[in-house]
Amino acid sequence: MPFPIVVPPAWRRIVLPVVLGVSCLLPGVFGAALWDLPGARSLDLSEAPVQVAGLGWFAEEPSVLRRLPARLKDRVSPAVWGLAQHPSGARVRFRTDSTRLGLVARNPDASTMHHMTSVGQNGFDLYVDGQYRNSAWPDAKGLIQREWTLGEDRRLREVTLYLPLYKAVTVERLVLEPGAVVSAPSSFARPRPVVFYGSSITQGGCAENPGLSYTALLGRSLNLDFINLGFSGAGLGEPAVAEAVAEIDAEAFVLDFWANPSPEAYRDALRGFVDTVRRRHPRTPILVTGPFWFPAEAGSSALHAQQEAKRKTARDLVAARRKAGDRAITFVDGLGMLSPSQGSGLVDGVHPNSLGFQHCADGLEPHLRRSLRLPVRRH
Repeated sequence: MPFPIVVPPAWRRIVLPVVLGVSCLLPGVFGAALWDLPGARSLDLSEAPVQVAGLGWFAEEPSVLRRLPARLKDRVSPAVWGLAQHPSGARVRFRTDSTRLGLVARNPDASTMHHMTSVGQNGFDLYVDGQYRNSAWPDAKGLIQREWTLGEDRRLREVTLYLPLYKAVTVERLVLEPGAVVSAPSSFARPRPVVFYGSSITQGGCAENPGLSYTALLGRSLNLDFINLGFSGAGLGEPAVAEAVAEIDAEAFVLDFWANPSPEAYRDALRGFVDTVRRRHPRTPILVTGPFWFPAEAGSSALHAQQEAKRKTARDLVAARRKAGDRAITFVDGLGMLSPSQGSGLVDGVHPNSLGFQHCADGLEPHLRRSLRLPVRRH
C-alpha cells in the first residue's frame, strides 16, 4: 500500500512553488506542450497589437531583430554592423488573458563568454505585470524552447520579453492558448524613446539577465521606452554612427561611450557626436556621462590619468556648451554611477555585473528625471 505524501504547512510555501515551477519547464510531463495544441494562437511580431520596442528601425525591416537597418551596413564599421545583429534592449510587449506562453527561438551561436552568463548573453527574460517571472536559454544547438505559466485565471496581464544582449536571435514561434485575447501593451510615460549610445557597458556586458542592463533597469523604473545602441569594443563615436543615432526622434540622448576611445580620440569624437545630434535635435536633452571607477586606477597612475582626462573632456565640453546657451545638455559624473566603494559591482574590473548595473541606473536616474521633467523619485 503506497504511503501518502504529507507536506507540512510550514513547507508548503517552498515545496508548492517549486512544483509549479517544474510544471512550467516540463510541459510534456504535465500535459501537451502549448505549441502542439490544436488551435494554439501564434503571434506575429510585426503585426499589432504586439509591439517590438527598442529597435529603432524595426518598422523598416520587421522580419529581422537587429539594431541597425540594412541600408547602413556599408556606412558603419564591420564591428558595429556585426554587433548590431545582437538585439540588446529589444522587447516584445503585449497584453493577453492566456494563462500560458510558449516560446520557440534560435541562436545561430550559443557559445558563452567566460565572464557572462548564458542567460544574459543568449537568453530571454519574461516579465509579467512588470515583475520578473523567469528566463529561457539555448541548448547546445542553439534551440530555445520554453513554456511558462502566466497565471491561473483568465485575465489580461502585461507581458514583456527581453531579447538577448549579445547574440543574434530569430523567434520562430510565440504561442498562446487557443482563443486567447491579445491587446496592445500599456503606454509609456513619454511617447518617444530614450536613446543610449556607448560601448559594451551600454550594450549590457556583463549583466546576468537581459532585463538587468542599466538601460533596461532605467526603462522599468521610469516607465520609458529605450533604444540601446551600445557596441561592445566598438563604441568609438564614429560620424556614421552619430548620423544613425541622430535619425531617431528621441526624448533624450545618453552618450556613454567613454570606455573605448583613447583620451585624445574621445575628445574629438565627443565634440563631433554632440554637434551631429544637435543639428537634428536642437532642444532635445543630451546627457554626457564621464567614466565610472575602474579599480585598476588605484594601482596605476597612468590609467587614472587617462580616465581623469576623459572625465575632464566630458565635463568641459558640457560646461562650454551650456555657457554658449545650450541648457539642454547635462554632464553626468560617472563616479556617481559607480564609485570606488562600489567596485564589487564589476565582474572583471571593467564590466558591471547586475549589482553594478543597478548602481549605474541609480546614479543616472535623477539626471534623466530632471532632464525630462519627470517626478522626483520618492524613496
